Amino acid sequence: MKAWRNLDAVSFSHALPDILSGKRTPREFLERCLKVIAAREKNVKAFVTLDAAGARKAADAATRRFRAGKPLSPVDGMPVAIKDIIATAGMPTQMNCPAFKGWQSGQDAACVAALRHGGAVIVGKTVTTEFAIGYSGPTTNPFDPARTPGGSSSGSAAAVGAGMVPAALGTQTQASTLRPASYCGAVGFKPTIGTLHTAGIHPLSATCDHLGILAGTLEDAWRVASQISLGIGSPGNPFLTGASAEPPPAHKPRKLIRLYTRGWTELDSDTEDAFDEFIAALDAAGIMIASRDNDPAVARLEAELDQGMDGALAIVAYEMKWPYEDYIARYGKAIGERIHGLIERAGRMTPPEYEGLLANRRRVRHLVHETAGGTDGYVTLAASGPAIPGLDYTGSRTFLICGSWLGLPAFSLPLLVANGLPVGVQLLGEPGGDGKLCAVAHWMTGEFADRNA
Repeated sequence: MKAWRNLDAVSFSHALPDILSGKRTPREFLERCLKVIAAREKNVKAFVTLDAAGARKAADAATRRFRAGKPLSPVDGMPVAIKDIIATAGMPTQMNCPAFKGWQSGQDAACVAALRHGGAVIVGKTVTTEFAIGYSGPTTNPFDPARTPGGSSSGSAAAVGAGMVPAALGTQTQASTLRPASYCGAVGFKPTIGTLHTAGIHPLSATCDHLGILAGTLEDAWRVASQISLGIGSPGNPFLTGASAEPPPAHKPRKLIRLYTRGWTELDSDTEDAFDEFIAALDAAGIMIASRDNDPAVARLEAELDQGMDGALAIVAYEMKWPYEDYIARYGKAIGERIHGLIERAGRMTPPEYEGLLANRRRVRHLVHETAGGTDGYVTLAASGPAIPGLDYTGSRTFLICGSWLGLPAFSLPLLVANGLPVGVQLLGEPGGDGKLCAVAHWMTGEFADRNA
């Protein structure tokens, strides 16, 4: 199979041995990032706010710590970009909404605070769709400016895909981290719901909102997630399993479950062929592949997932009533049409209907656990093909809704090529199984990178 390679991607983890030895400095690494931003930002339009002066100051402080042999954490000196629905002290957080133009929280979100405490270099704020669910921003795909970068973490994914930064923060309520990761050739990581602290992130859905990580490499994605988890925790939730400076050791899976879901009906032939070749390569490597074609339990789960995803957006809409009812009352048409529509939908729902949706989700989550017994996770696509033409529509969410609806840990790995563009492979695991899933992702990225070398 032909695997995707992004020669523009930059990795802090890969540069770290030279930084530790003194051959490079965090300031030099940052300047490389700023040079790429200066060269590509005019076309990619990934950033809303760029704080080069603040980033240089932070990188210089990190350089002094490394020279003294006292780095603060595994992310000390790492440039990171922040999605513009995440509060960041000293910079506006505008949510791509005219009503919030210039608005500042005055403080860091929990995740940003954890990164700063670890010495990370905050480069700036990246473009989001309106409140991470409404109309799109100006960001373009780094591999074809006529195509979407995906959403809602549009700028974060494009900045990573273009090699502007090694890592960026995104969010995902339905598809907003893994779909843009797929479109932009980045690694996307959505941990188990609640694992990473979401305080200071503008809310959509209390039971579906996830903090996500986009990075050029699996190592950098895991490094950032681990720092956020260990640096600040998440009240009432366990820490990220396997959290450490390096991802868990690569683990070759014994058995994986292939999921089709209704997303399979959306594919073009090139994407379908690429994924089929990938599954054949897994089979040739000695990995058992279960699917609806050979396992009745998987077929039953597929049917439940296809039915359940229709209720996923209803849960989001109901949980959006605060603060969006107030925003619409105060700002009217300054709030986008899609948000008006979701709030109207929520207004037609009753509390018993909402409770029924939650009960069904608990039932299906238990079915996921039952079906996954004895396997190393689920494998499917992270998008219904490569990035689509145009910037107004950020692409189908079909392959991704279930993982967000159920709160499962998931990765998008940039392993496939379709029509000359990247397409991500999606790995999903059981809640709390983030470390185990990362070990499989570690094996997979190494296995197919080696084949493509």
